[in-house]
Amino acid sequence: MDDGSKKILILGASGFLGHAIYKELCNYFDTYGTYNSARRSFEGNKQFFKYNMEEDDVHEILEKVRPKVIVSAVRGNFASQIVAHRHLVEYVKENDCCLYFLSSANVFDAYSKYPSYEHDKTLSESVYGRLKIKIENMLLRLPQKKMGILRIPMVFGNSSPRVKDIKKYIWDNAPVEVFPNLVLNVTNDDKLTQQIHYLINRNKRGIFHLGSNDLVHHEDFTKEIVERIGDFTPIYKRVFTTNDERYLAVLPRDNKLPKNLQFSYQDIIDHHVMR
Repeated sequence: MDDGSKKILILGASGFLGHAIYKELCNYFDTYGTYNSARRSFEGNKQFFKYNMEEDDVHEILEKVRPKVIVSAVRGNFASQIVAHRHLVEYVKENDCCLYFLSSANVFDAYSKYPSYEHDKTLSESVYGRLKIKIENMLLRLPQKKMGILRIPMVFGNSSPRVKDIKKYIWDNAPVEVFPNLVLNVTNDDKLTQQIHYLINRNKRGIFHLGSNDLVHHEDFTKEIVERIGDFTPIYKRVFTTNDERYLAVLPRDNKLPKNLQFSYQDIIDHHVMR
């Protein structure tokens, strides 16, 4: 065990990213998770608590676990997410504890002309982006030593929902949607969970942009991923939301991670070949 004193609670540990984070941390820390999906594998696991955000009060789990670190990777009903995070922030304020929140590049989706950096002002045109901003603003009212805002770009990776969808479209002969004008940075579950492990281990707090340190067009990236999946010639449906290039990219300027935790979009593509 790396640090027995760090008891960690991951909210949403049955989801794709939450579960990846749990698997990354559980061998090093005393790690607990919540699940909502009725997956048998969690029911008998003493480290997991059933938590239905719309019906259960998160305080009950916090009192049982008494975590030093909370990682919120929870998904679901937006109104319930806001209430749950209000309760989390109250708990963190009153206890010796810090909260890491998985946010999104979408908090900047109204600024489409440039990539975004940690201290740029957030502004979103999407309901999802506005939800993330609302929760970020709750965390920003905490002392910095008690919070981490982790802004994440599009997540790929072999078992990610995005790549699973692409595979399904290919096999069903359905068109794969690409956004030719969209410029983004990317990540996968492996890179992201290593970065989060580092932040927790080193007690890093503040705002972090966790994605590749370079940019790529969505169309080019998707086509390269498809090439790695196999020898297919899928139908591409090119979706133009604007005639101009549009950025949805979160790059680090102030809070850069060590070199060994930085990566390029090509690393994410190459990862598909390795497995």
